[in-house]
Amino acid sequence: MLDIYIDGDACPVKDEVLKVAGRHGLQVLFVSNRWSRKVDAPNVRQVVVTEGFDAADNWIADNIGEGDIAITADIPLASRCLKAGAMVLGPTGRPFTEHSIGMALAMRDLNTHLRETGEIKGYNASFTKADRSRFLGELEKLIQQRRKDGR
Repeated sequence: MLDIYIDGDACPVKDEVLKVAGRHGLQVLFVSNRWSRKVDAPNVRQVVVTEGFDAADNWIADNIGEGDIAITADIPLASRCLKAGAMVLGPTGRPFTEHSIGMALAMRDLNTHLRETGEIKGYNASFTKADRSRFLGELEKLIQQRRKDGR
């Protein structure tokens, strides 16, 4: 069974995931460090982990399985999910793959270093309607691919 795991503390596409998952009858697991708004749907499970650095990430990585889909912007978590055989999609619709994750990790580390040394300032691009639209298309594509593969 295909499940969708959401790294839920700062995910801007929760409603979109619920819409697509509901259409396909898929289970959604919102994993976070605190309770968020109650979603009244039979296919949704909210998992609240203990406080602590990476507790939600660790729960997802420990529970996600082959054929599942993870929704996260966290690159190290994306890498761990890929190693477990899951497909990973960022909230902007950017898929993480075995081929792209190495470069994503390297760029993350480089940008962290440059911010720490003052060479660059922190910058997070705003989330756009185009990001939301791209996400919906990519999530649908991942689900269709998994179904075609017989999962």
